[in-house]
Amino acid sequence: MPSTPLSVCIITYNEAANLPRCLASVAFAEDIVVVDSQSTDSTVAIAQAAGCRVFVQPFLGYVVQKNLALRHALHRWVLCLDADEWLRPGAEARIREALATRTPDVAGYTLQRHTYYLGAWINHGGWWPEYKLRLFDHQRGQWCGDALHEGVRVHGRVAHLEVEIGHRSYTDMAHHLTKLNTYTTVMADTLHTRGAARVGGWTLLGHALGRFYRMFLLKGGWRDGLRGLIIAVIAAFYVFMKYAKLWERQHGGQPPPEE
Repeated sequence: MPSTPLSVCIITYNEAANLPRCLASVAFAEDIVVVDSQSTDSTVAIAQAAGCRVFVQPFLGYVVQKNLALRHALHRWVLCLDADEWLRPGAEARIREALATRTPDVAGYTLQRHTYYLGAWINHGGWWPEYKLRLFDHQRGQWCGDALHEGVRVHGRVAHLEVEIGHRSYTDMAHHLTKLNTYTTVMADTLHTRGAARVGGWTLLGHALGRFYRMFLLKGGWRDGLRGLIIAVIAAFYVFMKYAKLWERQHGGQPPPEE
């Protein structure tokens, strides 16, 4: 049976440090599309040197950028990765076999994403296994979602494929906290625009403590040792700051009264 050609879709912005590893892991694909949001580093040059088809587009949001990449794909079946992700060993053979033997009702496959953080693979706390729909027929699916929580929706059956995606979303804790600050601002603005309920003390503390309890205790984050504790504390702080910034938008920003 002839193999099914595959397009890989990646969006980028200043990903020179991560992109080579990502591209090396998908070099087997017949087509690689990179949609770049006007990077100021060597991202575009790296992608072009690897034979990718590069399209430069000012950033319009994650969902829009990723769907734009789909529209440029040459082949019906696509694999979508972020630049800080990569396929781990054995992925090519499993993907080729799945596409060659799939039944017509299958419109997509979930893969397992495994995050590397603070020098180790994280295996608990809700970070593993993390199932992501990334391999799909783009004639039957697309990216959907809001400013930060995007995902793929397909019309058809979704199967699971034992393929692992490596993920290094944070280079260190400083990077983690920088992203947290950005994401909580976006989330607070989104919730405020949607008319979210007014924030009180229980919202601030209760949701944050609930997140820590779920990640560190219920989902076994403690099994990852100090890394698991750090992750759970930062996740709780993320929730706290999201609602604190929402409270700020609901109450504040007024100048002090005249003396």
